[in-house]
Amino acid sequence: MDIVIPLFARFEPLDAIGPYEILAYVPGAKVRFVTAHPGPIQDALGSLPVHIPTRYSEVERCDVLLIPGGDSRRTMMDDPDFLDWVRQIHSHTHFTTSVCTGALVLAAAGLLRGLTATTHWERAHELESYGAVYAPERVVRHDRIITAAGVSSGIDMALRLAALLTDEVTAQAIQLYTEYDPQPPFDTGSVAKAPSDVLARARTLG
Repeated sequence: MDIVIPLFARFEPLDAIGPYEILAYVPGAKVRFVTAHPGPIQDALGSLPVHIPTRYSEVERCDVLLIPGGDSRRTMMDDPDFLDWVRQIHSHTHFTTSVCTGALVLAAAGLLRGLTATTHWERAHELESYGAVYAPERVVRHDRIITAAGVSSGIDMALRLAALLTDEVTAQAIQLYTEYDPQPPFDTGSVAKAPSDVLARARTLG
């Protein structure tokens, strides 16, 4: 089971590392990170450089493609060669997935036109500009395409994906092993729940 996650400069760390942590426990799975030019890749927050040894162009097929978000989406969306690669890889995947604004990359590649999808709440209108229909849900699936909302929802998506790749008992065991049992101290994790002052402060963080 070959799972590929492209990382470009200023990627959102949890978008990639959250699903990686879950999917790496799928029996028989191998998770690979790829990029345009091998070497150190800096995350969006500035303190987590990672060394990526493989060019995305070296990958011709994979079972699962996972596109993370962050400011790196702009680089991916502005690179016609990368978008061509996404379309090529998608034609053979079992599942093509995204986390947060990674959905905009799938949309720019033309994979979400006419589909309901999710992304970070701040980018809903941008997603719809590509012909997708935004849904304020944690995870949205259309056959082989699965999109997850902002950052932490990638863990939810990865657990659902783990169940699809194996079975529900295995996915539940991974959830237990990683002790993913969220009990957040505040109930402001969605736009629908957040008061106006929290929403205003959140808009200053991106």
